Amino acid sequence: MLDAYIEATELRELVLKKEVRPREAAEFFLARIERLNPKLGAFMTVAAERALADAARLEQVSAAEAAAMPLYGVAYSLKDLTWTRDIRTTMGSKNYENFRPRADAELTVRLRNAGGILLGKTTTPELGGRPTTEGGLCPPAHNPWNLEYSAGGSSGGAAAQVAAGLGPLAEGTDGGGSIRIPAACCGVVGLKPSRGRISFAPVMGEGWAGFATEGPIARSVRDAALMLDVMAGPVLGDPYWAPPPAKPFASVVADRPQRLRLGLIAGSALGPVDPEVGAALERACEIFRAMGHRVEPVDVDPAKRLVDYTRIAIRAGLAAVPIKDPGAMDPVVRQAWEAGRRLSATDYLGAMARMHNASREIVQALAPYDATLAPTLPGPALRLGLPTDKFEEQLYPHLQFTFPFNATGQPAFSLPNGFTKAGLPIGLQIIGRPAGELGIIALAAAFEEARPWHDQRPPVE
Repeated sequence: MLDAYIEATELRELVLKKEVRPREAAEFFLARIERLNPKLGAFMTVAAERALADAARLEQVSAAEAAAMPLYGVAYSLKDLTWTRDIRTTMGSKNYENFRPRADAELTVRLRNAGGILLGKTTTPELGGRPTTEGGLCPPAHNPWNLEYSAGGSSGGAAAQVAAGLGPLAEGTDGGGSIRIPAACCGVVGLKPSRGRISFAPVMGEGWAGFATEGPIARSVRDAALMLDVMAGPVLGDPYWAPPPAKPFASVVADRPQRLRLGLIAGSALGPVDPEVGAALERACEIFRAMGHRVEPVDVDPAKRLVDYTRIAIRAGLAAVPIKDPGAMDPVVRQAWEAGRRLSATDYLGAMARMHNASREIVQALAPYDATLAPTLPGPALRLGLPTDKFEEQLYPHLQFTFPFNATGQPAFSLPNGFTKAGLPIGLQIIGRPAGELGIIALAAAFEEARPWHDQRPPVE
């Protein structure tokens, strides 16, 4: 019988060796979703027919064709923002409750062609507009470590799925931290790639002024790198292109970087850091020092520099989504959507110009460092049911370590970094140089080896 917490890399090997059939893998995770999803809220739409059809197709390919597929027989999910032809894509909104796209997103096609088995669409707050997955059409995504807490957002369903063993890989999106936040909340791995690394074709152009991207959520660094290899690459005509990597992302997982200079961002003027998070960050720094790396505090506060521009970019991005019935919206997202609609073109373009100038200065300040360390979040997961009247004042302090790197376009990894005394996961963030995924993947794999987390499993059974 399959282990629910099997890594994608291991599952692929079992299927290639014919120790597990693709249909057996699909049925195993579909049964687990049926049993656990009602209390987790990880999936909005379970695509059982599609999963079994994917498995049947894979069982007909030749051995040579199977070996060439990097995700052969591996179960995965897509976030309910990502277009899937003829499969409901609600964007967490009552305004799109029955929307079935006329085309697949490019990413959807790539994952299918790589041999993956699509399990379904994971939950998201409306339009991806909250850092907790609640408030819209989708059910709340509960944290597998404590169901009273949020799985994070906006890719909360994706992270809950992976953390609870409902499937080894999940696609998420990240416009202000929405891959890294739920990864940190749920104790899994989440990678926000560089701007332009993954195409939004044919659905979107730049995505929230270049803030947004798609990326992998997994249980291990090597699985995230494997999925990124499948996802990466532009489509002709994309507004942003990241330069192709010198080698496959998965090929550097075994590398062990020597004597790096690492920057450290431990706080921001936007708000305090929980003492347990700060202590966990210092323990992580000691691990990197023991590896031979130099860790130095960085005299820069990216969040303070970029917060006002970020607020405008996100509001404008939300407002660009057509909504027929604003009264049916989540009040929190509607407030941001309406604020975005009140922006003038001059307000928006002026703010984006100043944002790009500030981002350039931040990237230049971080350029002497091979990578930069920071907490993923200033505290552990939030309780579900965050009061809507306090949402705006809590939002950007909660995102202080994530949204700056959406503005700069740098790649950023969130990794498990221990637990609070109450048993909630803590995240560590490794931020790379522009287009520097190879470097942070190798560094993340070394940290994973020094502080393994594979045997840590939430109490959801």
